[in-house]
Amino acid sequence: MGVEITGKTLGVIGCGNIGSIVADRAIGLRMRVIAFDPFLSPERARDIGVEKVELEDLLARADIITLHTPMTPQTKNILSAEALAKMKKGVRIINCARGGLIDEAALRALLESGHVAGAAFDVFSDEPATANVLFGAPNVVCTPHLGASTSEAQENVALQVAEQMSDYLVRGAISNAVNFPSITAEEAPRLKPYIALAEKLGSFAGQLTETGLKKVTITYEGGVAGLKIKAMTASAIAGLLRPMLADVNVVSAPIVAKERGIVIEETTRAAPTDYESGITVTVETERMTRSVAGTVFSDGKPRIVAIKNIKVDAEFAPSMIYVTNEDKPGFIGRFAGLLGDAAVNIATFALGRDAQGGSAIALVEIDGPAPNGLMDKVLAIPGVKQAKALRF
Repeated sequence: MGVEITGKTLGVIGCGNIGSIVADRAIGLRMRVIAFDPFLSPERARDIGVEKVELEDLLARADIITLHTPMTPQTKNILSAEALAKMKKGVRIINCARGGLIDEAALRALLESGHVAGAAFDVFSDEPATANVLFGAPNVVCTPHLGASTSEAQENVALQVAEQMSDYLVRGAISNAVNFPSITAEEAPRLKPYIALAEKLGSFAGQLTETGLKKVTITYEGGVAGLKIKAMTASAIAGLLRPMLADVNVVSAPIVAKERGIVIEETTRAAPTDYESGITVTVETERMTRSVAGTVFSDGKPRIVAIKNIKVDAEFAPSMIYVTNEDKPGFIGRFAGLLGDAAVNIATFALGRDAQGGSAIALVEIDGPAPNGLMDKVLAIPGVKQAKALRF
């Protein structure tokens, strides 16, 4: 004799994409659905019609328990022997998520004692599962992980791949990537200029970094703090490392940084400061700390707004020259004269200083790469501390 599921309580452990779909179908079968998921907000729980509970409550109340979590150090053996013992007598357990989420030996003992009425598994702690403690146990159904082994599923997967590639190429949307944050088609247009800004700020800092990197802090302020910061952080780190490691990209950059012992820190501040949204990349090396800040104006173009806390306003350009110097008369004339002598045309010229007679910076857009030897001549100008040709 079987049991009806209408009116029963389904406990969903992990209520993400798959878990919420299972919950929706269970509600359609008139089940009561309770869910344990630390990342499930109360608003989302209400929207999908489930009751958010703690794990202890779920174990005590559920007639059927289904798991839909990834395998992580936090979820490994989430249904341990101790947790299994807290379940109500006659519970049924389904695991179609990942092997290792359940203590299989403890489950076998509870199946044999009758405390657990039944179990269905298509994933196992050791795979391929040529042998398992659950094989042959009473009231257990074991199958291979065959959810996509239908003609319809294979066709849907092919369509999904094509649609996801199209969404990325046309709108910049990223979905279901295993190594990059997902970006919806709605988010992509707003996020794209800030991803470009983060990459260029990282590149700016990376081109000026000449000693070992220790720590990178990326601060997001204003409206940008509410966007997918992981995507922007990956772009900033890629830009930072690319001058030293040419083949690094947004996927590999965070991993490469970790391998080299570089600490990556993200900070968000919802309140805007001087601009509606801003990003600051602060790099700490063995010798110094340097920061560069930027924003995106209404024209969608990334701009630099501060370097080392000195205000400056400049667009990024393919070829630029960056100079730090003492704020003394005569520098601009000598500097511009050297560029003229080298037949270098100035497109834009941005200046900033922290105080009269203090430290100053110049950021110049030029038409084409700086000629060889020009930076040495700029460094020879009295009061110049650093001169660097930049490429974006």
